[in-house]
Amino acid sequence: MTFKKLILRVAPIAIMLAIAVPANSTVVAPAAAGTNNTATTENPRLLELNQRLAEIKDVTKSKLSGSEKKALRKEVKEIKKEMKAISGGVYLSVGAVIIIILLLILIL
Repeated sequence: MTFKKLILRVAPIAIMLAIAVPANSTVVAPAAAGTNNTATTENPRLLELNQRLAEIKDVTKSKLSGSEKKALRKEVKEIKKEMKAISGGVYLSVGAVIIIILLLILIL
């Protein structure tokens, strides 16, 4: 069986699996030795940042001056950057995982 025939047989199956499987994402986080793995919703700093974002969203921006709006935008960017750093991890969809596995099978 040639490589081309193998691809022609495996590709439709891979596509059907990628479509049929729901596209949930899973978190693959590196586990450091001796650290306490807690859920991101239990992190008090993350909850505090979410609360601050909600407060900023509720502010009536039409009554603010240009410099105040600029300061709020800058604060929101910093908060989002910090939240991204806190949560960490790599997110992979189920379809991506299936494709990676199939590629590994074909290569090995």
